[in-house]
Amino acid sequence: MSQPTSAPSQFALLRQRRFAPFFWTQFAGAANDNLFKFAFTVLVTYQLSINWLPPAQAGLVIGALFILPFLLFSATSGQLADKYPKTMLIRLVKDLEIAIMALAAWGFWAAQVPVLLVCVFLMGLHSTLFGPVKYAYLPQVLSERELTGGNGMIEMGTFVAILLGNVAGGLLVALPGIGHTAVALACLGLALLGRFSAQAIPTLTATAPQLQINWNPLSETWRNLQLARRQVVVFRSLLGISWMWFFGAVFLTNFPAFAKEVLHGDAQVASLLLVVFSVGVGVGSLLCEKLSHRHVEIGLVPVGAIGMTVFAIDLYFATHHLPMQAEMGVAAFLSQAAHWRVLADLLLVSLFVGLYSVPMYALIQVRSAPTHRARIIAANNILNALFMIASSVIVGLLLGAGCSIAQIFLLLGLANAVVSFHIFMLVPEYLLRFIAWVLSRLVYRYHVQGDEHIPTTGAAVLVANHVSFVDAVLLMAASPRPIRFLMDHRIFRVPVLGWIFRLAKCIPIAPHHEDPQAYERAFDAAQQVLAEGDLLGIFPEGGLTRDGQLQPFKGGIAKILRRAEKEGLQVPTVPMALTGLWGSFFSRIERGGAMVRPFRRGMFNRVGLNIGMPLAAASVTPAVLQAQVQQLLQQ
Repeated sequence: MSQPTSAPSQFALLRQRRFAPFFWTQFAGAANDNLFKFAFTVLVTYQLSINWLPPAQAGLVIGALFILPFLLFSATSGQLADKYPKTMLIRLVKDLEIAIMALAAWGFWAAQVPVLLVCVFLMGLHSTLFGPVKYAYLPQVLSERELTGGNGMIEMGTFVAILLGNVAGGLLVALPGIGHTAVALACLGLALLGRFSAQAIPTLTATAPQLQINWNPLSETWRNLQLARRQVVVFRSLLGISWMWFFGAVFLTNFPAFAKEVLHGDAQVASLLLVVFSVGVGVGSLLCEKLSHRHVEIGLVPVGAIGMTVFAIDLYFATHHLPMQAEMGVAAFLSQAAHWRVLADLLLVSLFVGLYSVPMYALIQVRSAPTHRARIIAANNILNALFMIASSVIVGLLLGAGCSIAQIFLLLGLANAVVSFHIFMLVPEYLLRFIAWVLSRLVYRYHVQGDEHIPTTGAAVLVANHVSFVDAVLLMAASPRPIRFLMDHRIFRVPVLGWIFRLAKCIPIAPHHEDPQAYERAFDAAQQVLAEGDLLGIFPEGGLTRDGQLQPFKGGIAKILRRAEKEGLQVPTVPMALTGLWGSFFSRIERGGAMVRPFRRGMFNRVGLNIGMPLAAASVTPAVLQAQVQQLLQQ
């Protein structure tokens, strides 16, 4: 599918002021978080002897202290991000980071563990305040066609920063004689770099300046969750993202034990696993823009879920028969062919995590009301923290019950299949977009021209010629928003396709002379779709073409627009022309029916969709629309 050349690629965003300073601010903050936490963990695990903080508990305590502010203050931070200009908040948060890192620098220099523990909590607070601002900022500066790429860049940058921060923290703190000072200076330097980048972020206006802040975190947390639940797709997506953090946390927190107990590797092998996992998430995040063709393509979410399940399960089988042997370093580990399968599984699991998460984040940003967006993100952060805590508890119980790390990965892969299927059944839009994505990219070679003419907000009627049984699915693939179709009632009897169209909540319509009541119910339902500000798709020919030529348009479109006008709605009509489908498997042929001889035109047929400029309702008649579609067919 082609896209407008005016939309920059995700890498081009790094040259633009609206994105680049924000990206590097986020990058520096994520790197600083992880450099500080990992260096502190190494300090109390290997270099200091603290009676009240045993080395085995250090990582758990530090992780818990960092997550605690997300539970306590996310609700408040979401309100602040909606009420005040986001640029101002980003700069204030970065000022706070400098102060925290100045205190941490003294803590490292003086080896004051209590002070450093306080700084862990404060850095968690810093991240809590920054989180809602981060994800609510992007939709204010990026268009719908840039959001997937922008989110992919942020996810990629975050995981690279996490990786570099962990590596740098471990190396610096181990420097003989100067390690503590080096960590202190690095943390303070990254905080200053983040503040410098924040200064270049463009000034934005507040989205809800009249909001009254509720300082009670419990009641506001509940209010935020209820706010998110008003939009079913958004709330289910929050749960989907939280599950992704559950899934990822199981891997990330168990790499050291997995490397030692299952792979028989040393600490460097554990670091290698982290590197591979981080690279995979980064690659998957960047692939989202390419695979979605610069739309918010939630059809990639089931692709990601399938990959996560398949390669998490295969990871178990890849390690099932590894022999017992002495602890080995990276060179010895890589010299054994069986270990390359393990690394490939980890790389692919994390790659599909990227494909799974980026479209969900973009969907939440697009579907959330601008005045409530940061509070929705805050609700997401709360759920994420709860799911990560739950992952630690559940993994602890499984380990206590005698499960190995590899068995836990197997159970996680199976659980992912169950959870994902449940989410996709609760929100059929994910499954529908997946089917549309597969059809438009794997069955056909699908080229779309003029997709920028499909409105990204508000009601509209999409009108197309009717060539095949999958016309509606192909239109779904081209639209950034769900479409409710008005369709001939007989198509619902077609196996599989009928189930898909019922899942998509298509509206069956029967001819007036066959069933007058069903005919009127269909127009009532179409009116409701437009009144709710959604997209309505219709095929005015009234049935599939039998000769490949455009048939006369019936008067139903005029009736729909007249009824909308009586309700005070001025609904634009977008003409569309499907090309290349005649004679394919899903269309009729001159001597025979549809869906016979599946390979009669070979594989990967070229098909297209040409989309014209929206027409004002006052100028629309069946004849005018037919002429517009005919003209688009000839392009």
